[in-house]
Amino acid sequence: MTNYELMFIVDSTLEDSAREQAVETVKGIIAANGEIVKADLWGMKKLAYPINKKNEGYYVLVDFKSDGEFPKELDRRLKISDSIVRHMIINKDEK
Repeated sequence: MTNYELMFIVDSTLEDSAREQAVETVKGIIAANGEIVKADLWGMKKLAYPINKKNEGYYVLVDFKSDGEFPKELDRRLKISDSIVRHMIINKDEK
């Protein structure tokens, strides 16, 4: 199992329940294909630059372990999600 870090930003215009549902959906996808080590909800933060005419986003950081093929599938699923504004997956074991 390889260690990964996922940072994603949820759309700030979503209701609280929809935002929590989006976070739980992502965590569920990861849990089904690997193991969540730690999940930090950073909350609302100002974006460095406007994305889709929005200046704020809800930041979430998730450390997880999975096999080498899963991050590609996770990346694909996050790209097609309407509630996720941006995301980045980093391999923490790679040097």
